[in-house]
Amino acid sequence: MKTKIFIVFIGIVTIMSCNSKNTGVPEGEEHEEQSPEGVVMLNEKQRDALNLKLGVFQMRNLTTVVKTNGQLEVPPSSTANITPIIGGNVKEIKVFHGDKVTKGQELVVLEHPDYIVLQENFAEIANNLEYLEQEYLRQKELFENNVGSGQEYQLAKSEFNTAKAKYEGLKSRLQMVHLSPEEVKDGKISSTISIVSPINGFVNDINIKVGTYVDSKDIIFEIADNNSIHADFMIYEKDVHLLKEGQKVHFTVSNRPEEELTGTVFAIGKEFEASSRALHIHAKINDKTSNLISGMYISGHLHTDEKYTRTLPNDAIVTEGTKSFIFILDNEAIGEHGRDESEQAGHDEDDKSQLDEENHKGHAHGDDDDNDGEENIMAFRMIEVITGLKDDGYTEIHLINSLPENTQVVMNAAYYLLADMKKEETEHEH
Repeated sequence: MKTKIFIVFIGIVTIMSCNSKNTGVPEGEEHEEQSPEGVVMLNEKQRDALNLKLGVFQMRNLTTVVKTNGQLEVPPSSTANITPIIGGNVKEIKVFHGDKVTKGQELVVLEHPDYIVLQENFAEIANNLEYLEQEYLRQKELFENNVGSGQEYQLAKSEFNTAKAKYEGLKSRLQMVHLSPEEVKDGKISSTISIVSPINGFVNDINIKVGTYVDSKDIIFEIADNNSIHADFMIYEKDVHLLKEGQKVHFTVSNRPEEELTGTVFAIGKEFEASSRALHIHAKINDKTSNLISGMYISGHLHTDEKYTRTLPNDAIVTEGTKSFIFILDNEAIGEHGRDESEQAGHDEDDKSQLDEENHKGHAHGDDDDNDGEENIMAFRMIEVITGLKDDGYTEIHLINSLPENTQVVMNAAYYLLADMKKEETEHEH
């Protein structure tokens, strides 16, 4: 009676095992037979479900990454604080805040009586200069021919040179306020002057109103050329030794965190900020992009010294505690697995015969499916490694024990292989 109950129990377990094999669940499928320690056995269906990829170690240039932040800045050569050369009253403002302007474009019109006085003085000197020049040449000729006195020659020369210097000075002042000296000499006097933009850019600030008086020291406009914007980063003292011009930096702008931009370091500061002990570095933005505004907050990482080393994709590495592991193809483990099965075959022959008979009756129709599930088994052994630099989705790998050249490594899904192996070990402990 006990023998019959035992036979029925074994048959039920065998039926459950067959059903488990035919469920077709590729991930988390229970292993019916124990794998060697530290090895995961996967059939073709399971590998396909994980989209398992094999490859070899790759030699790549990895860089040390330094995290940094800062803000967008416009260089001094592309910004302008505009003041009037000569004070005056605001008559007309030609631009609005945020307007795009070009070099030489009129920004504001000023008026003042001093502009008229300046032009009158120039016209007077210009008209008198021709007479003084003629008198100087006449006295020079007389002096050289020993006809005129030296005193009269020296006086004529002094008056001419003084008038000429004053003429050139007044001419320059007219040109600075964008008045034409030639028109003034012809008698065209204007009570207004125009202030124009010295650069291309955008009007960031307007500090005047119509009718107000502005002095020569007052900043009336601020203009910046955002096309010359660059990234200004802060690097702390501990990382300064890693800096070099020409290094690459990847960063994002606060208002568009999903878009990563790249830059190249072109200048490194030579003085620490007293409060933060950080150094400024400046990077040219390599990407062509719009709507970047000076003062925007940026966050990124700087790539410093390069290192040519053995690497694997990050997905090929799994950590457990403080240790790191990878999985390699190990065909020898399949043979070990077969030998273990032979050693464990210790069932009673009579019970085995009766069990085979029961299985033949109840599961003959499922033999082909079982074979399909067992075909093309591959074994993957977990080995410990030491990781190093990480960059652009790859991690530096140091082997504790050497491996044959062209060893096949699992390039992805290492986490799932570890979970499957731990699940199998837990089941066998029970």
